[in-house]
Amino acid sequence: MTAPVLSVRNLQVEFATRRGLLRAIDGVSFDIAKGEVLGVVGESGAGKSVTGLAVIGLIDPPGRISGGEIHISGLRIDNLPPEEMRKVRGKRIGMIFQDPLTSLNPLYRVGDQIIETIRTHTNLTEQQARKRAIDLLAEVGISAPEKRIDGYPHEFSGGMRQRVVIALALCAEPELIIADEPTTALDVSVQAQIISLIKRLGRDHGTAVMLVTHDMGVIAETCDRVAVMYAGRVAEIGPVQEVIKNPLHPYAKGLMGAIPTLAGEEKRLVQIPGSMPRLSAIPQGCSFNPRCSVAFDRCRIDRPEPLRQGTQAVACHLYDHATETAA
Repeated sequence: MTAPVLSVRNLQVEFATRRGLLRAIDGVSFDIAKGEVLGVVGESGAGKSVTGLAVIGLIDPPGRISGGEIHISGLRIDNLPPEEMRKVRGKRIGMIFQDPLTSLNPLYRVGDQIIETIRTHTNLTEQQARKRAIDLLAEVGISAPEKRIDGYPHEFSGGMRQRVVIALALCAEPELIIADEPTTALDVSVQAQIISLIKRLGRDHGTAVMLVTHDMGVIAETCDRVAVMYAGRVAEIGPVQEVIKNPLHPYAKGLMGAIPTLAGEEKRLVQIPGSMPRLSAIPQGCSFNPRCSVAFDRCRIDRPEPLRQGTQAVACHLYDHATETAA
């Protein structure tokens, strides 16, 4: 079995505030293989985007990685100096942000930005880099790329700008791409095109993709595996169809039960009571216990660790055989 492209082990991210240290990510572990798309899903505040930013080395002070390790194809990157991390970012890891306007400089032509990135990370000449930029724009579905390459960001629609950002992320043929809510600001029809494009990246380039989103429809359509996050931890991880059809964690069950279907709905959609806890008020034990209908005494005392259940792993005491034996 080949080594994973991305390996995250027991990642912890903290933010220093007036009230003391707040832990936004608390012991997150997962792998992404070559050509695999891993979806990371959860409510706002679950820690999805912070996890992605930690991997790419963009946690700004007062935030910091306070524990754990991050490896790209065997190279540990969480402890690299800023200058070394800059070489990894762009070359080995690409990033697709939610709003393409934050990734593109409005004062420069689209082509100039792509060409500059290509030349930063490769040994291509100006002419060769321009040809590669045109090829990339064509690959991501921009028509007449020979003309559009000289356009400015404001001359592109939202969907086309996102395609340009994807081309920008692909410039140096990175091993890993982190896509943070890449379809949120787009029309549904354009979303489908971007989803199809991201799926093709993994297939054609062998790129590992970490797709951060709150949209289970996007996850179901795009991903090979899904990690369900809650309050800075991975509640459940497994093959996407398994987690959707047979969720194990009570929180994952609630998320999947809240997805409407095209079939006639005879019963009401599931509603998860309460809301995500603030970082300053994470409950003891399982952080989901105040909202969980099946919580018992141990859930309020001991923090559950991920337990393997077939192809899935779930952080829930309900699946701990020691608990079952004692019951």
